[in-house]
Amino acid sequence: MTRDRFLHILQFLHFADNSRRPDPDGEYDRLWKIKTVFDNLNQAYPFYNPSEHLAVDEVIVKFQGRVIFRQYIPKERKHFGIKIYKLCDESGYTYDMKVYLGRDSRSDTDDTTATHATVRHLTCRVEGLGHKLFMDNFFSLPRLFDYLLRRKIHSCGTVRPNRKDMPSDFGPKT
Repeated sequence: MTRDRFLHILQFLHFADNSRRPDPDGEYDRLWKIKTVFDNLNQAYPFYNPSEHLAVDEVIVKFQGRVIFRQYIPKERKHFGIKIYKLCDESGYTYDMKVYLGRDSRSDTDDTTATHATVRHLTCRVEGLGHKLFMDNFFSLPRLFDYLLRRKIHSCGTVRPNRKDMPSDFGPKT
């Protein structure tokens, strides 16, 4: 396929009908244009049985277009992009994913953080199956580890004792 033909196809490639745009004043979904593709990908994952060892992490997909949820992270190799939270197995296969839309608010239940809610969302399909989940210090909270253990998901991660949402009795005793 020639470059010009590819660009011509790309110009007219759409996944949503623009006349059915949701009302921005109501419950607006920022991913409405690619929602069908994204939902189809997430629905296809359950046909794959992930291995026992899983990992939760965030990735930056390089993107230089104009969207409100594009992230700038100076320490990453790709400075600008879209942040995606992923649940992957040990072979690197993505089992579930969630796009970060720029709203880092608290969850509507309990006093859980947005990262806690993200991990809960990503692991809901592997509850009760005895998987082992590994994560970095961005996601690690003792309260989250307790939640996962109640759902038969063993977890392991690095923890920062100086984190704001860490219990006061956690960490080294002086």
